[in-house]
Amino acid sequence: MKGTFPADTYVVVNQTVLTENDKKTLISLYEPIVGPIAVSLYLTLWSDLDKLEIVSISYTHHHLMTILKSPLADIVKARKALEALGLLKSFVKANENISEYIYELYSPMSPSEFFNHPILNILLLNNIGENEYNNLVQYYKKHIIKKDGFLEITSTMNKTFASKTKFEAQKEDIRKSSKASVNLEDIIDFDLLEVSIPKGMINAKTFNKRTRELINQLAYIYNIDTVKMSEILRLVIDEFGLVNKEKLREAARKNYEYNHNGNLPTIVYRTQPEHLKTPVGDTSNRAKMIYVFENTKPYDFLKSKNKGIKPTVRDLKLMENLAVDFELPAGVINVLIDYALRVSDGKLNQKYLEAIASTWSRKGIKTVPEAMEAAEKGHKRIVKTVKTEKPKTEVKAPAWMYKDNNREEMSEEELKELESMFEEFR
Repeated sequence: MKGTFPADTYVVVNQTVLTENDKKTLISLYEPIVGPIAVSLYLTLWSDLDKLEIVSISYTHHHLMTILKSPLADIVKARKALEALGLLKSFVKANENISEYIYELYSPMSPSEFFNHPILNILLLNNIGENEYNNLVQYYKKHIIKKDGFLEITSTMNKTFASKTKFEAQKEDIRKSSKASVNLEDIIDFDLLEVSIPKGMINAKTFNKRTRELINQLAYIYNIDTVKMSEILRLVIDEFGLVNKEKLREAARKNYEYNHNGNLPTIVYRTQPEHLKTPVGDTSNRAKMIYVFENTKPYDFLKSKNKGIKPTVRDLKLMENLAVDFELPAGVINVLIDYALRVSDGKLNQKYLEAIASTWSRKGIKTVPEAMEAAEKGHKRIVKTVKTEKPKTEVKAPAWMYKDNNREEMSEEELKELESMFEEFR
């Protein structure tokens, strides 16, 4: 397809509901990644919309060059950056003389979604540095007001409004805030990848959709180019021409460690994001435990649980999967590790961990108190089942679950367990 020319026309279509807060998010969170021209392009396309902010009239790309005071090549590059981060979708119809474009606008992620995204979060950190990143986190951090002593008197819908509807409301295709997914399709050149691997090793099933997605994700996280990925894949394709996904993960990880002095990506070495932490002030044992979970890196937490022994490659892989595949923040991972070790006699069972992680991910659990509450509820169901089937069987649990036993005070053993953890991470 030919390139874009100044005379080519475009129409902007709004596929979402845009707000003034979106502008702040674009400038503070997206601009450090995509650059000022890309953000200006997005805002210009936004301003091109009609008064109802639904669709624009037809413009030429020369219009964009005039507004943005930039050459068309830079504008096309900026457009692709917006597309990659899910802010824009582009469509083109090539005619004999000029081409027609349709640009669909999508909302930026909310700050909470952005800071919890495993890729955008790291991109922002790498682009602006830790100090500026922490300043942004503090700006967007949720402020919680203590309500001790207050009684909630919020009214409900049925108490305030009497239902008098005598007809069924019509269902319309109402616009809502829509976000396109982050586009990673261009990380690996699969055409080059396929020709670089001997034909006898691959077949039509080698690079199916799920395998391509995994290859792209690993290429991004571990900064692997197409040539290096080709070398890695030759080691993990089996005799049936299928990619062994576990071996691919392991090989990608080892390649990264080799090139980074044995270190893994920052995901496993980061603590709970600031905006997901609990406000300080509570001095109870439970609050102390929450503080430990929130302010300890999963790597250090598991090392402590192993009595100072470094986590194995297998355990690091498990933690990394929890962070990448299930998008669990560091503090939530610590809660899951602590609970799993306690109920499984000090062993980390991959299937067990991933089963819980999958449930927590679907429920959108992002904070340590939410994770602790979810673990406690799940444990209660286990205890109830075991007591029914095997009344004399003891079901172990972490000390912070003492409330499950309907006791107001903790035993000496439980207090010692908590205190040892507090001392470890002070």
